[in-house]
Amino acid sequence: MHLNISPNTAATQSLLALILRVGLGLVFVIGGSAKLERLLTPSKARGIVDEYVGPLGYINQTFLDWLFAGHLPAFVTPWSFLTFLSTFELISGAMLIAGLMVRAQAVLWALLLWSFVFSLPVVTTPGVKLATATYTSPAEFVQIRDIALSGFFFVLYNLGPGRVSLDASRFGLPAAFGRDWDALGLLLRLSLASVFLVGGLFAGYNKITTFGMPGLLLTAIGVGLVAGVGVRYFALAAVAVLAWFMLSKIAGASGTIGYLNSVKREFALLAGAAVLAAADGGRSFALDKAWRSVREGLSVYVGNGQATDLPQRNR
Repeated sequence: MHLNISPNTAATQSLLALILRVGLGLVFVIGGSAKLERLLTPSKARGIVDEYVGPLGYINQTFLDWLFAGHLPAFVTPWSFLTFLSTFELISGAMLIAGLMVRAQAVLWALLLWSFVFSLPVVTTPGVKLATATYTSPAEFVQIRDIALSGFFFVLYNLGPGRVSLDASRFGLPAAFGRDWDALGLLLRLSLASVFLVGGLFAGYNKITTFGMPGLLLTAIGVGLVAGVGVRYFALAAVAVLAWFMLSKIAGASGTIGYLNSVKREFALLAGAAVLAAADGGRSFALDKAWRSVREGLSVYVGNGQATDLPQRNR
């Protein structure tokens, strides 16, 4: 049985925004805390810096040269850069969870997350023999979860700060703006679908996230979300996959911080899937409507040459 809620009301959207906000905030609280714990421990600091600027790190040579080859002040070193970024992540995540400056942060992170895609060191040239292991899948595929979270942030920006937020309780901003859910639901489900489609269609390739599931299952969930028919069922399937993955990681975890860091993005993906399961994914585009549009389009070009069913523009 589905929840009988109306996603176009401000009251419902404030709850949906709360779920998304907390899920996204946890990504940065956990990520920032995990990195700072290592960066601020002398015996671990060198290791994490080497990881981030190495062939399997997250900063390619172009970004290394731009950041640390004289373009910026001398105090900007790999350690200071990572420490600043991690501190910013932690503070920003805490602010998101508390509901402070939510819309400003949503825009910032929606754009900033793409820098992790651009900066990834990747080699995909055919025939090149690699002397050192690095990423050999397209950066967009490796970082598909960050791309999805960028879409989530744009949805959050339009929804508003949500319930139990300082923006609403302390600064008088509306908890939600009552925007049209069709467009927001479409962006949310396509963002989530991208993670499952890439994981399913490219399962087995270098550094592709599959949640430990067969590629066919992930592909089916992704296609279902894109199709927009039975969205709640496919969203529930996504919830089940993500929850199973998060539980399965507990057994091999070295500690609480290590475990949480290994599933930090899944908190946000789980929140997005839960929102879709509760509110559906918007009907701006769905496969059943698409077939009708195709038929109408064909009738224009191979029929009588006039779009008789479509609204006419004022001349």
